[in-house]
Amino acid sequence: MGTVPPVLVAGETLVDFLPAESGPLDDVDQFDRRPGGAPANVAVGLAHLDSPPLFWTRVGDDPFGRFLAATLVDHGLPERYLEFDPDAKTTLVFVTHDDAGDREFTFYRDGTADTRLEPGRIDDETLAALEWVHVGGVTLSSEPARTATLDLVDRAADAGCTVSFDPNARLELWESTETLRRVCRQALVATNVCKATARELELLGFDGETPAALGEDVLAQAAGPQIVFVTRGSEGAVAVVSSGQEADGACLDELPWLETDTDRESGSAPLVVENAGVEADTVDTTGAGDAFTAGAISALRDGVSIAAALESACSVAAITTTARGAMTAMPDREAVVRFREERSNSD
Repeated sequence: MGTVPPVLVAGETLVDFLPAESGPLDDVDQFDRRPGGAPANVAVGLAHLDSPPLFWTRVGDDPFGRFLAATLVDHGLPERYLEFDPDAKTTLVFVTHDDAGDREFTFYRDGTADTRLEPGRIDDETLAALEWVHVGGVTLSSEPARTATLDLVDRAADAGCTVSFDPNARLELWESTETLRRVCRQALVATNVCKATARELELLGFDGETPAALGEDVLAQAAGPQIVFVTRGSEGAVAVVSSGQEADGACLDELPWLETDTDRESGSAPLVVENAGVEADTVDTTGAGDAFTAGAISALRDGVSIAAALESACSVAAITTTARGAMTAMPDREAVVRFREERSNSD
């Protein structure tokens, strides 16, 4: 089997059609084709920042699927878990921007290849060799990919992997808000690290008047997470870290963020760390949240403090907004270092 990379990312790969101008979809005449899909973006981001992870995805055996597969390979991702579906098309997404830069998504995803991931594809031997598994919420919206994704995170947790989860809540893909909430909360049981926006956490039924309060409510209500990243767009992000040594999942004594921040006793208040974000010449915010996730995973695996991980993740996300597309704008470590040095020298 050879050496197994320490990280596995699983989920959809799709084609984003980015508009040439702002405005509603029915008014846009031209689009740029770009590779996308939140887990795919995270996998490519990790390949740039760290080392190429394993990536389990499924695309159609069609021109779009072959374009995506070639793109993933060009970014250094191994082909081992890259699946072609002969009976389903590749998912397409049309992105539009309003005058404020906010995005809307129109999915063409009825029975497409990424909805047809099947349970058990990742074998026990591979899981035993992994350190980290990351999944997103889009594949949870449809069967059999829902069962396949839940099966993966449950088995990964049992194998001692650190599991990270981004709900990436797109209501238009779900039969109801109640189903979204129930299934994503099921995934959280096996999750150590959750990354989400405040709006997504509210959709999942968590309460709080601030991002930090929402993160604390996740730690209080959900059985799994020990750390919650709540992203705030251009305003940065908040990290909320559990103080409890009794939480389920991976052994907390072995998780680096509990070793490097502070000596906290079980039962004390969660650690809250905030980052106000990094200024950048923003062109396109598509994939910025995925870049944040890749930056956070890479930094946490390096064993740095929460504050340092948060700063690194925000920098990676900011850099990604300075070019169009998601994968095409992902920086490497050297670019992140230069970016942070330039910002530091200008202060």
